[in-house]
Amino acid sequence: MIKRLFAFFLVLTVTVSFAQEEPSYTRDEYLRGSITPEREWWDLTFYHLDIEVKPDEKYISGHNTIQYKVLKEHDVMQIDLQPPLEIKKITQGGKELSYKKAGTNAYHVLFDKSQQKGTINEVTITYAGKPREAMNAPWDGGFSWKKDQNGNHFVATSCQGLGASAWWPNKDHMYDEVDSMAISVTVPKNLMNVSNGRLRKVVDNDDTKTYHWFVNNPINNYGVNVNIGDYVHFGETYQGEKGTLDLDYYVLRDNLEKAKEQFKQVPMMMEAFEHWFGPYPFYEDGFKLVEVPYLGMEHQSSVTYGNQYQNGYLGRDLSGTGWGLKFDFIIIHEAGHEWFANNITYKDIADMWVHEGFTAYSENLYLDYHFGKEAAADYVIGTRKNIQNDRPIIGRYNLNRRGSNDMYYKGANILHTLRQLLEDDEKWRKILRKMNRVFYHQTVTSKQIEQFLSKETGIDLTQFFDQYLRTTMIPTLVYNIEGKSLKYRYINIVEGFDMPVKVKVYDKWEWIYPTATWKTYGKAVSPEKRVTVDRNFYVNVTKQ
Repeated sequence: MIKRLFAFFLVLTVTVSFAQEEPSYTRDEYLRGSITPEREWWDLTFYHLDIEVKPDEKYISGHNTIQYKVLKEHDVMQIDLQPPLEIKKITQGGKELSYKKAGTNAYHVLFDKSQQKGTINEVTITYAGKPREAMNAPWDGGFSWKKDQNGNHFVATSCQGLGASAWWPNKDHMYDEVDSMAISVTVPKNLMNVSNGRLRKVVDNDDTKTYHWFVNNPINNYGVNVNIGDYVHFGETYQGEKGTLDLDYYVLRDNLEKAKEQFKQVPMMMEAFEHWFGPYPFYEDGFKLVEVPYLGMEHQSSVTYGNQYQNGYLGRDLSGTGWGLKFDFIIIHEAGHEWFANNITYKDIADMWVHEGFTAYSENLYLDYHFGKEAAADYVIGTRKNIQNDRPIIGRYNLNRRGSNDMYYKGANILHTLRQLLEDDEKWRKILRKMNRVFYHQTVTSKQIEQFLSKETGIDLTQFFDQYLRTTMIPTLVYNIEGKSLKYRYINIVEGFDMPVKVKVYDKWEWIYPTATWKTYGKAVSPEKRVTVDRNFYVNVTKQ
């Protein structure tokens, strides 16, 4: 669903400038990461993905019917599908259309005449083949073809970054989310398929069964998933801010009792996140937690789980403080993405921190809600040891290039630091809730989020975000003592960075207002005094 369409000439200008300053990108990267002329003229309204999965052969076949609204006249459409999958035919109104390769992973559909502005049309892409197999899901993406301990097929998809076109044909760019979607998956009769949304019906085809799922809400492409296994189901209801919410769980039958115990954290998660972020964004589609043969991922209303029924991240505390073992990382983190990734979605993967920074921060807020503010601070500050500062958090636009993995832990600490500047936790909570209302079911840019936070906090955060998102420099408070005079300033900062910070010189915390210029502390100090910076601020401190 298009919320804001970038003009193509802007995309072209940026692309040309990239070519001048750093010509190290390919046509395939451009086709994957840009709003090309063959994409920008049509707006997704509905998908019906109808496929059969044959686990014995690691083979899929079927079609995707794409409904779209014509925004302006055009006669060429870009459809994305990655090899080794192949398009078999493309039809509209029962008539086959011509098409040609536009790149390794993209096709141009050639209409006989221009599509008329304002009309709503459909095109059906029939395809088949052995899709890319994920060797290290969810990091590399594709199909995971595994078996459970009883020898039954255990199959799942994951494709963030790589793109949903790794296993089904679509408009594979994040800026345009489909309004709603039907997902029909045919599997061997002894297995079950679980996908997004709600199950409408199951059709018995003798040797196979077809599971028909329907998603009522806008959904990003990488959030669409197929999960196939010898599943059993249990569930409960949660009385949330928008009424009764269905919580459904699909797990391998041998893990049922473990799941019933571990998944008690789901209502706890929902309570904490509705408090901090507002109502769960997909009441109409319910919430599912589905066991998969990899670690897990944030597939909308069909969150996948593979954390082996233990707390922490595969039993480890990522913060080193002990607090990371108070919750199941995958349940909390991946469900947090329902608000940040699935409700509020980036337009370009360069702004992926909007997903990962806020969601890593949600782990801290879960602890805040259930264990208190100091526990939450311990945890998020403890994760700083994982920050590399190898490259900026913001990536390269229009090329499907993400920024540094620091988007997780550094992103969380940026938001934790911002909370300190407000000195008003209730105001901060209201801002996070309003953010999920204002950008409800929308695709956004980092700049939109930055400007929103500046407006709502009443603080010009331009240099704050430029510092932390667009450089690898950590602001450093430098001070020295000459006689009884303490002087201080910032180094390693962008021009104009002037974030106030809490320090302790004597026995109590107080605010100081450093800039790039030396300032003098208002009280006399002895030469041996040390300045301590409040640990909640992500800054360094050094005495000259």
